[in-house]
Amino acid sequence: MKISVITLFPQMFESVFNYSIIKRAVDKKLIELNFVNLRDFGLGKQKQVDDTPYGGGNGMVLKVDVVHSAIEKTLEKKYKKNEQKVILLTPHGKKFEQTTALKYSKLKHLIIICGHYEGFDQRVLNYVDEQISVGDFVLTGGEIPAMLLVDSVARLTKGVIKKGSREDESFPMLLEYPHYTKPQNYEGKNVPRVLLSGNHLEIKKWRGKLAYETTKKLRPDLLNSKKD
Repeated sequence: MKISVITLFPQMFESVFNYSIIKRAVDKKLIELNFVNLRDFGLGKQKQVDDTPYGGGNGMVLKVDVVHSAIEKTLEKKYKKNEQKVILLTPHGKKFEQTTALKYSKLKHLIIICGHYEGFDQRVLNYVDEQISVGDFVLTGGEIPAMLLVDSVARLTKGVIKKGSREDESFPMLLEYPHYTKPQNYEGKNVPRVLLSGNHLEIKKWRGKLAYETTKKLRPDLLNSKKD
């Protein structure tokens, strides 16, 4: 799978994905990461990528012609329409969830566009497939949300992590059960006996019960969505 990120700050991504699971996946050619500098498509000697908004107002707006040029250059001609998607990171988008990450992981090419300044010229929407938001809060740009998407999607790509590790993840239906490791006793707090029993059926039942109780306490909205 190939993941491309169109951004004004490609250098922000270099150190983040140069470690751990994602780095190993890149080295094994399970995924390909491509960071596209939007400034390369800027206009004139100053490589202008933004301009003042029509109608007045504060801030600058990313230009539709610049963003469109970057998208066209990044799209892979060898892939069919349903094999690659262009995603715009914006507060107007639908909330990013695990089910969305799983859907994206099945693509051959995912293109993520990072916002900045006061946002995009509205006409940019004519050249994207979906708008995505990572939450109801304000950030200085789309780079950190893009990192979140890259990590979430890449780890679901076939071969990146062990199959068993993915199967054990109950999210988004339930939060994960509590985990314990050595020492068995720490400052008077013991590991639950069932985890020491060697009875895998009982351990599975205990984990399922705790996952449900934790979700009910901390994220009851997930239980409601399970019924939908």
